Amino acid sequence: MKKIILPFIILSLIACKEDKDQKKETQKNKIALNYPETKKVDTVNTYFGTEVKDPYRWLEDDRSEETEAWVKSENKVTFDYLNQIPYRDSLKQRLSKLWNYEKVSAPYKEGDYTYFSKNNGLQNQYVIYRYKTGEDPSTAEVFLDPNKFSEDGTTSLGGMSFSEDGKTLAYAISEGGSDWRKVIVMNAETKEITEDTLVDIKFSGMSWKGNEGFFYSSYDKPKGSELSAKTDQHKLYYHKLGTSQKEDELIFGGNEAEKHRYVGGSVTEDNKYLLIRASVSTSGNKLFLKDLENPEAELKTIIGTTETDTYVIENEGSKLYLVTNKNAPNKKIVTVDAANPSPENWVDFIPETENVLSPSTGGGYFFAEYMEDAVSAVKQYDYEGNLVREVDLPGLGSVGGFGGKKEEKELYFSFTNYITPGSIYKYNIEEGTSELYRKPKIDFKAEDYESRQVFFASKDGTKVPMIITHKKEIELNGKNPTILYGYGGFNISLTPSFSITNAVWMEQGGIYAVPNLRGGGEYGKEWHDAGIKTKKQNVFDDFISAAEYLIENKYTSQEFLAVRGGSNGGLLVGATMTQRPDLMKVALPAVGVLDMLRYHTFTAGAGWAYDYGTAEDSKEMFEYLYNYSPVHNIKDGVEYPATLVTTGDHDDRVVPAHSFKFAAELQKKQTGNNPVLIRIETNAGHGAGTPVSKTIEQYADIYGFTLWNMGFKNLPSE
Repeated sequence: MKKIILPFIILSLIACKEDKDQKKETQKNKIALNYPETKKVDTVNTYFGTEVKDPYRWLEDDRSEETEAWVKSENKVTFDYLNQIPYRDSLKQRLSKLWNYEKVSAPYKEGDYTYFSKNNGLQNQYVIYRYKTGEDPSTAEVFLDPNKFSEDGTTSLGGMSFSEDGKTLAYAISEGGSDWRKVIVMNAETKEITEDTLVDIKFSGMSWKGNEGFFYSSYDKPKGSELSAKTDQHKLYYHKLGTSQKEDELIFGGNEAEKHRYVGGSVTEDNKYLLIRASVSTSGNKLFLKDLENPEAELKTIIGTTETDTYVIENEGSKLYLVTNKNAPNKKIVTVDAANPSPENWVDFIPETENVLSPSTGGGYFFAEYMEDAVSAVKQYDYEGNLVREVDLPGLGSVGGFGGKKEEKELYFSFTNYITPGSIYKYNIEEGTSELYRKPKIDFKAEDYESRQVFFASKDGTKVPMIITHKKEIELNGKNPTILYGYGGFNISLTPSFSITNAVWMEQGGIYAVPNLRGGGEYGKEWHDAGIKTKKQNVFDDFISAAEYLIENKYTSQEFLAVRGGSNGGLLVGATMTQRPDLMKVALPAVGVLDMLRYHTFTAGAGWAYDYGTAEDSKEMFEYLYNYSPVHNIKDGVEYPATLVTTGDHDDRVVPAHSFKFAAELQKKQTGNNPVLIRIETNAGHGAGTPVSKTIEQYADIYGFTLWNMGFKNLPSE
């Protein structure tokens, strides 16, 4: 027995010594910190007889001088710390170099022109170009340059929509990353602004009725702070060209007895119907139809409840094609006549399968994209529902596109995965053949890396997929710096896609792992619903099990594991690090939903209740939220991971108060030497439209902080 036990004891001692050596190295990287003193107030809320203290409630006031001063003092501590990391500039330089390649979108036709967007490399925003259709693309001219919207690049293009003839453009801009938009109307021929700017528009597309005007959605401007005050009554308006915004017609919404938090209107390609979707949360919608050819036509109900997700994808005259998950958790397409569009008259067109359907139309065909374990497959159907072909794709990964107008003969689609930069392919619709249209010239050797999908068992035995990407022939010794990234909510699917920032991480020998957690949409509505409300813990358990899989299989260890996620993923990180602080070395919650008792009182947060529930719903729901809410589950005497919270001061989707309160509480109660910092980007929002320059700086800081706290004195690649 001694001969068997002795080697095991020796190996254990060696392993213990290595762990101690690693901890010593990490301690050597300690940078002195002196956190700002964050005052406490005596705010208390009572929920079903339980008193809950909220000592940092004052940080919710984004307009106060006190909050502004706190932000400045926290940022000073954070950047003083980050400035001492010796390879932070090297990371920034490598990110800048890798980012500096030409990026071009697929072309699309509007009126007499073909448009596309392009970024020369390090431009803060993409530029819109155009050329006369049929002419040489090399003659393309700059049509719209968002980089000229503001000096610092923080005003971005938030959407574009052309009139039917392509001669008029309505485009939205976002200032400082805010979800609030302004809409500008331009003569597309002369590029002249033709009327006053529309203001205070939020969560809206712009859908044209011929060449006369367009539909858009917005909320009444809230009382108090525009960045944090509650907005829960969305309305659909019609703007007729040549009139002022105050004359815009209210089409739907505004009924106090029946509030809808999200309302959207779209016009069919033939301008025959206006379709209106109305929701009280981010899942489920009512659906209405209005015949635009009949001025006297009443609004007709297709679905009058919010129990399912349904929308019209296409029509041929009065024949409607609807995508729905009604009695079909993985979605299907049905047809119905607009005269009697209620569900009892629906006829299956493309039936439900075992895989989740995400269809599009173009060139007179339907393209049914399916997710097979989070990887794309595409089938082409005609308008009679006949399968034309399975579309050959370039490999295993994610595709996007396959959309266009009915008269198109060619469509474009993109293909990407974790090691393949997004390339664009031209697809011949009739022949079913594809050719490479544009491949980026990027300084990244994809052949040196590999991605593999594994399946692991969560706490309750559920099998969960995860894709792990890294350099080939990496040694599974438990010492690889690893980022575990997750989301797990709102029916959103994490499918493989290339990221410059992830590429730089992997160049350092880093592993990037993405599990497809419950709460997402990878396996349809049932997968989503398995991670909501009182089943939300399933999501955290899935993430914890993913981390344990990586550690057990020697991809990494606790000392080299970082967990990262944004928005709902920020909640995921906050909950995981407070439940299992021993599991990871670094935690990176970004723009997170972290106060689960008050999230619904800000901006459009009440619309997230389908996923979360609210503390007012019931005693059971309050207690469930209270038991995992990250802000409320930080305990004294616990050593939490090294934490870098990131947010933006103009985030009006997940207000920065979530991050402020979480950071303040964590700084107050942290035990041990792991730093707790908050990096607050000024003049930035939830993420969309963030200038390239700010993104590069942010990731240099995130990766620098992560590697430094894993004990690396130099970059692993050096």
